[in-house]
Amino acid sequence: MTTTSAPNTATPSRSRRVIAITLAVIAALVVAFFVFASLYADWLWYEQLGFESVLLTQWVARVVMFVIGFLGMAVPVWLSIQLAYRLRPVYARLSSQLDRYQEVVEPLRRLAMWGIPVFFGFFAGFAASAQWETTWLWLNGVATDTTDPEFHLDTGFYLFAMPFWGALVGFVSAVLLVCLLVTALVSYLYGSVRIGQRELRISKSARIQLAVIAGLYLLVQGVSLWLDRYKTLVEPGAGGRITGPGYTEANAIIQGQTILAFAAVIVAILFFVTAVIGRWRYPLIATALLVVSAIVLGVGYPWVVNTFQVQPNQDVYEREYFQRNIDGTKAAYGIDGLEKTEFTATTTADAGQLRSDAATTTQIRIMDPAVIGPTIRQLEQYRPYYQFGNPLDVDRYEIDGAMQDTIVSVRELNVDQLGAGASWVNETLVYTHGYGMVAAAGNERTVDGNPVFLERGIPATGFLSENPDFQPRVYFGEKSPEYSIVGAPEGTPPIELDYPSGSDGSAGPRTTFEGDGGPSVGNAFNRLIYALKFQSEQILFADGVNEDSQILYDRDPLSRVRKVAPYLELDSDPYPTVVDGRIKWVVDGYTLSANYPYSKTVPLSAAIADSTNTQPRFALDDINYIRNSVKATVDAYDGSVTLYAWEPEDPLLQAWQNVYPSTLEPFSEMSADLMSHVRYPTDLFKVQRAMLQVYHVDDAQSFYERDNAWATPEDPQNPNALQPPYYLTMQMPGQASPSFSMFTTFIPSSSTGAESRNVLMGYLAADSNAGAEAGIKGEDYGKLRLLEIDAETTVPGPGQVQNRFDSDPVVSQQINVLTIGQSEVINGNLLTLPVGGGLLYVQPVFVQAAEGTQLPQLRKVLVAFGDQIAFEDTLSEALDVLFGGDSGAEGGDGEVTPTPGETPQPEPTEPPEEGGTPDPEVPTDEYQAALEEAQEAMMERQEALQAGDWAAYGEADERLTAAVEKLIELGAQQ
Repeated sequence: MTTTSAPNTATPSRSRRVIAITLAVIAALVVAFFVFASLYADWLWYEQLGFESVLLTQWVARVVMFVIGFLGMAVPVWLSIQLAYRLRPVYARLSSQLDRYQEVVEPLRRLAMWGIPVFFGFFAGFAASAQWETTWLWLNGVATDTTDPEFHLDTGFYLFAMPFWGALVGFVSAVLLVCLLVTALVSYLYGSVRIGQRELRISKSARIQLAVIAGLYLLVQGVSLWLDRYKTLVEPGAGGRITGPGYTEANAIIQGQTILAFAAVIVAILFFVTAVIGRWRYPLIATALLVVSAIVLGVGYPWVVNTFQVQPNQDVYEREYFQRNIDGTKAAYGIDGLEKTEFTATTTADAGQLRSDAATTTQIRIMDPAVIGPTIRQLEQYRPYYQFGNPLDVDRYEIDGAMQDTIVSVRELNVDQLGAGASWVNETLVYTHGYGMVAAAGNERTVDGNPVFLERGIPATGFLSENPDFQPRVYFGEKSPEYSIVGAPEGTPPIELDYPSGSDGSAGPRTTFEGDGGPSVGNAFNRLIYALKFQSEQILFADGVNEDSQILYDRDPLSRVRKVAPYLELDSDPYPTVVDGRIKWVVDGYTLSANYPYSKTVPLSAAIADSTNTQPRFALDDINYIRNSVKATVDAYDGSVTLYAWEPEDPLLQAWQNVYPSTLEPFSEMSADLMSHVRYPTDLFKVQRAMLQVYHVDDAQSFYERDNAWATPEDPQNPNALQPPYYLTMQMPGQASPSFSMFTTFIPSSSTGAESRNVLMGYLAADSNAGAEAGIKGEDYGKLRLLEIDAETTVPGPGQVQNRFDSDPVVSQQINVLTIGQSEVINGNLLTLPVGGGLLYVQPVFVQAAEGTQLPQLRKVLVAFGDQIAFEDTLSEALDVLFGGDSGAEGGDGEVTPTPGETPQPEPTEPPEEGGTPDPEVPTDEYQAALEEAQEAMMERQEALQAGDWAAYGEADERLTAAVEKLIELGAQQ
């Protein structure tokens, strides 16, 4: 019998191990370099902008919190495993099943003893890192000198400390639970805890360790219960009607939480005693009693109090707490300074009634920024690769010594429309910026219904470009390309297209960016970094990138402000303005919180949603505190960002200034020109009007009865969304002179929209004029004025007025004439103004082609006062007709005599591309004459109908029919 030895086990060759290790190292280095490239690109961006301290603060805070979280979890878990293992019984008799478990676990024991703590430590580290802002706010929190009415603590505790302590208690609870689980597992595997024969045996060492951890856990739960008492001030109470404790919460739930907190501490002490004496009965019985007590005190007793004491007498028992909620809500939303006026509205229109309001009527806006966008594009776009915002923005300028409300937009670049000219070189090096701003008078029109431009054209012409320091180039805007590379050494021929020169085929003048707008890509290393960031090898190899090149990216004003001030929520409506010759974007920033005591919580997205902003999204949606604490500007040429502390007394802003020192400037540094363009922010006003629907009352009795609850009316042009607020220069009752303001209206609240009564109950205006003095805020800026309309006077709401416009036979017939041919009518925004002792409605009516090139042009103006309406070619005419032939005031279009018919298109600056839409033909004189005849016949027919003159009615009807047939015939010929 021969035997052969077993072959030697093959071992990996040394070269394979070296290759494997080398590949692993290379892979790690590649990953590390990509991570470094991303971080370094961020550093270059922040450093160029001068906000590197913001990025450094975030990096340091995240790393510190990760380390704290990692060690806070990993060290206790490691100690628990080590103690449970080292204190195991040496000669414990184990079952065969545990022996098999140990055989499996033992080879991996060392790895598990270190790997488990590291595993949980990484999760805890990342979780702690995500909470760095909560921790830093606590460390830098400030006192507010305002106390809550329940515990009499400074509200700064709720804003800064309570969120931190809540997060800390949650973290420590998680650590203790993990420690308890791993201790029990290790003790079981190694015989410290034995289960068998209906008996549980625990060794002394395991008993001490488990009892101490359990006692610590219950001690932490006692702290959590104590903290829950304070959390009731920011949670729904009184059956969900308010935020903050009502009678039941204040007199049953809070007391129950206090008792349970002490009970948890007592149970924890019993566990500590068990660790010494070894008796489990007492702490286990106490734990069971604690659970029962939690049910009784947390559920049963509050139910009894609420059911048998509060609900039958809710108006009495809850009155104090409703008043607390009213006061807290008004303070948190900045509506505590509301100036209310009882307003008995006049509903009859008499001659000369508007004479005292002439300064307001002359500024009534008849150019709707949400409608005339296509008109601006057709008249001012010049090339497909330019674009304007939609909707346009509203601003005001001083022109010839008088303030003028304007519709404004910047001409931005749209490289997606380059068509066949699209290439990396063109999109990155040549087409780098937009050019100029368009400004039109909001209260004026041309004879053919177009805007009256105050600033327009390429090159720019108008009152803004008269300033020799005016910089029309727009490198940073809402629609700017993802990135552009600009800049070149002095003397290098410019390659950036400045603007088109005309239709003669020339490319137009060129320019070179001369500002400091982005990180340098003048060296090979920075080129590599950004080639990786944007996944574009052209950045690395393009000859157009030189030693003086800069890369411009993150060019949207909101993105830039959000990155340098990450603690702010930004207004959804940034707007461009010209300040000291530079186009600047003005961005409003808010500090938010959900932890202001006794303040009603509202979903921010729902509060600001309307027909112009239908789907907003926010990281912190449910809020109960808001302040417009920061005004930010972004220079459209070089992208520089300046943050001004607009409300320096805001405690949240003060805390964030401690976190990010030296990033804010006081508003006293704002120039007079900038101050004159600051306005009250849109989203803040929407949130405040949402709260004032209920919180316009001052006493708890009215609040409880909800006998005067309001709602924001739906937009007459979009019934599925709320009507947005509008900016206007107007004079509220009690004001000395007209002021740039924002307004909204209220109608009665109803749970069924179809049955709601659409009459006006309130009219709210916010003074949006910040003044025109450098560093001095206007005395009345932000003043909220509310007109509470007398219930005995019925003033139609926007829905009623729009319905009256649409159903009036005279208006309907004239609208039908306007839609003859291939035209459609667009109703503009329905404005409401407190003039003539009542409320005046004004709505511009635009006409545009139903298909093809669309150019909305103002054709008519609808006005209403009380139950009377008028529909004329101009606002001035409509007011005169409405107020007995002479209103006593004029609109901004008083000098205009409208021309009927369509408006000729502007001369094209270049031939239309193949397959493009040709310019529409200009209507003939014959067509215009027929249209005038139809309009005249229709008016005569209506007058005859009202007078009962049937012979004249028949004659006018025949003339109208003939004119309409003529119009149809001429339309078919075009």
